[in-house]
Amino acid sequence: MEDSTPLQAFRRVCNLRLVAAVYYFCLLHAVSRSLTWFGGDMPVREAIFDTIRFSRQSLLTGLSLLAFVALAEGLLANRRWSARATLAIQAGAVAVGAASGTWSRYYIAKLEKGYSDVSLAWFVSTIAIWTLLGGMAYMLLRFSRAERASREQLGRLARERELLLGQQTEAQLSALNAQIEPHFLFNTLANVKRLYETTPERGRDMLVALIAYLRAALPGMRRHESTLADELELVRHYLAILQMRMGERLSFGITADPALLAMQLPTLVLPTLVENAIKHGLSPLPEGGRIEIRAAAQPGGGMTVEVADNGQGFGSASGGAGVGLANTRARLAARFGDAAALELEAAQPRGVVARVRLPAQVLAA
Repeated sequence: MEDSTPLQAFRRVCNLRLVAAVYYFCLLHAVSRSLTWFGGDMPVREAIFDTIRFSRQSLLTGLSLLAFVALAEGLLANRRWSARATLAIQAGAVAVGAASGTWSRYYIAKLEKGYSDVSLAWFVSTIAIWTLLGGMAYMLLRFSRAERASREQLGRLARERELLLGQQTEAQLSALNAQIEPHFLFNTLANVKRLYETTPERGRDMLVALIAYLRAALPGMRRHESTLADELELVRHYLAILQMRMGERLSFGITADPALLAMQLPTLVLPTLVENAIKHGLSPLPEGGRIEIRAAAQPGGGMTVEVADNGQGFGSASGGAGVGLANTRARLAARFGDAAALELEAAQPRGVVARVRLPAQVLAA
């Protein structure tokens, strides 16, 4: 049962909703009993008045029970009682409420009709019936409140679990980003260094391209989400740097519907796929090759981004199991679950197509 002050516990029982429930129960009780009166020799008018009188008398007992149960709940609130003591207080409240209500009924009837005496059997039977009804109602009330408290507790636990899962996902994404960023940047800087060493006369152009690349890369390094436009710009600068080193051995093309440029996707996913295609697909070939980057909307919503190369294909040592691809898969799984995927397939006549499928909820508003 939920913690509360005695006054709050009293009000949870003695409120308009439960008073109305007691009233309708007593009215139904009186109407069911009046059916015998209307079926007998009693005049209709007298039967109606007796029904009203009996419902009022029953209501006195019902309200007395409700009041004593509310007092018991207030007494039990925020106190450490043993199970036996709690049961004794609850049972005592029901019995005293039934007895008090029965005596009130007798006293008012005596004032109205001048009753001088009522048999002990009437008192005992009436108190017993209302004690039984009150006890059943009290148990139902306690079970109902316990069930509601359990549902609220389960709801709180579910919300806390969702919050913890969200925090865990953010931590996973941060850890995976922390692995990808050095991996990606160090390889890029190594390529730039080799380009500068092999073609010193193009060092100035290399530095300009490197500055453009870093301007595009650094602002988004600690973000979990980017846009297709930002990722394409980053890839374009990266490929421009590599073209300075590889010369005619590298060519590329980028195709994307302008309507897709505002769509969101995780940061560094696209550059990682491009880097993987260069490192494992084109660089081992003396003649190099070409990379095609395509972004298209899926028929059912979402977006598909492809990085296709005509390199040596799955004959490379990595076989699609490098650090960059493994972390990319882990990031997609942590962020979107089964709704996103990274697929690798053989291209014709040779090469590899890396395809990322993203769900519709990643689209920018």
